[in-house]
Amino acid sequence: MTIYYLFSVFALLAAAWLIRAAMAGHRDAMQQRGRLLDEAHGLLGEPGMILAPDRFPIVTGRIGDGRHVKIELIADTMVTRRLPQLWLKVTLFESMARDCPSLGVLARPTGSEYYSLVHGFPEWMTPPEMGMSSLMRGDGRATVEQTAIAGRHFQRLFADQRVKEAVMTSKATRLVYQASQGERAAHMFLRQARFPLDRIPAATIGQAIALTAGLSTIYAEADRPPVAKVA
Repeated sequence: MTIYYLFSVFALLAAAWLIRAAMAGHRDAMQQRGRLLDEAHGLLGEPGMILAPDRFPIVTGRIGDGRHVKIELIADTMVTRRLPQLWLKVTLFESMARDCPSLGVLARPTGSEYYSLVHGFPEWMTPPEMGMSSLMRGDGRATVEQTAIAGRHFQRLFADQRVKEAVMTSKATRLVYQASQGERAAHMFLRQARFPLDRIPAATIGQAIALTAGLSTIYAEADRPPVAKVA
């Protein structure tokens, strides 16, 4: 009876220790998650940060030309045959709505991209040749010239293999960019999404912002009259 009692006490203590360790581990993971976008603050004017319900940070601020930008994180674990992906979603808002069509490209589509805007556009379009599977859709308002301009820019943009999705609308431009890939061991054996970084580097965030800003101006640049060369 005494041995049974001691075994029961030991089992209860072990269970309590495991529960406490798991809670501490979860708390530490959530705290670490909230620091992932700390490096973004130094890249923006008027930076601000809130936490989403999943405890990933959302950073807002302004880029150099005064436009408002919103930076978010997406932990994508939907495709089981690949490692989890941590996507950096950058949305650059226009100060005034532009007279331009909405269109975008999604690289390597699987149909499980719940965060994608491209899937929501009604018109199927022929994507430019980029050496990989891609999906291009729009709202049906793009002219032949606008489609050609966008296609050339998408070819250059998606040469960076970290670009997952790029979208232009009259009100905003959005880019989904790879920030990190999940740890193989945690995914293979524990089916968990663990990403091997404490903070996303400022260079990665800055590159995503720069690519988004560049995409947002392609039609404006095309509409500018050529600059006369001085003899």
